[in-house]
Amino acid sequence: MDAKVKSTGPVWSWNEWDPLEEVIVGNPLNARFPTPDRSTQLAEFPDRALEAIPRGPFPQRIIEETEEDLQTFIRALEKQGVTVKRPETWPHEAKFSTINWESEGYYNYCPRDILLVIGDQIIETPNVIRSRQQESFSYRKLLIEYMNAGAKWYSAPRPMLLDSLFDVDLEKPTPRNDEPAFDAANVLRFGNDLVYLVSATGNEMGGQWLQTMLGPKFRVHFLKDVYYGSHIDSTFVALRPGLILCNPARLTDDTLPPILKQWKVIYSPPMENTGRYDADYLSKCIGSDWIDMNAFSINPNLVVVDRDQTALIKLLEKEGLDVIAIKLRHSKLLGGGFHCVTTDIRRRGTLERYFD
Repeated sequence: MDAKVKSTGPVWSWNEWDPLEEVIVGNPLNARFPTPDRSTQLAEFPDRALEAIPRGPFPQRIIEETEEDLQTFIRALEKQGVTVKRPETWPHEAKFSTINWESEGYYNYCPRDILLVIGDQIIETPNVIRSRQQESFSYRKLLIEYMNAGAKWYSAPRPMLLDSLFDVDLEKPTPRNDEPAFDAANVLRFGNDLVYLVSATGNEMGGQWLQTMLGPKFRVHFLKDVYYGSHIDSTFVALRPGLILCNPARLTDDTLPPILKQWKVIYSPPMENTGRYDADYLSKCIGSDWIDMNAFSINPNLVVVDRDQTALIKLLEKEGLDVIAIKLRHSKLLGGGFHCVTTDIRRRGTLERYFD
């Protein structure tokens, strides 16, 4: 498809900021901690022994309050004319297995982790945590709907997720390059350029597979040895062409990816109200103190930001952005802010190259 052609199909999104037309918002019902195993330890709790990892369902109060907050978010999106879809509620307590391991499910709170949209393509990614290996099934009806309407639907090679994949230094918890394994949220999209975070939820081979699949029109830029904890979207937020929000605890002007040095970079102020969580749930990865930096753009001039982050809101407004301030009370406990709990399906725009 020509880069300048505007799609009339159901799936069309090249970046993080073009005007939003349709989005999937997560579903917290039946959410539970991922099964304590080697994959969960590496991706979420590298600071804990397996027996110390929490297990079982999240408290019902947490789930109910999260759904209340998501409904507030959905109403704000719909007020902007955005169509909102939700994944099915899934029986995450049910066990499933391969010939090598058995697991229970996790949740559908973060569609950003499961589905990667590149233009008119929607890709199921080879997630690192075993508990997520059937999570995409709760999106199956939506995926079939999009395919029947003309979208290209792919699934990455299904990883085996053997124990050996996670036999690494837990001080630098990156899965071995035995097979492609990565979450969609390890990727930040800038048109023809994608920044790929090598971390606990994405190995280098995963980025290599993505580059091969997308072809020479695209460039996958690897970000390594910056943040091992999880996904890229609490390290960078791409706000609009020429402007990016950066996490000062992880990067400096000197250590930015070279392509991003071509844009104006603003650094987030410290997060506020970070002490509101039960210490039993905290770890190095799940529930990062920076999760509330995880903003979501509705268009290049309008962004959704955590209501408590007053200094961040002022910074964004100083840059000329309008802000919708909403609260996700349990973003840290569930490990997902506004960008995490969404997958933008359709944005009004075209494929562009933003960097030399």
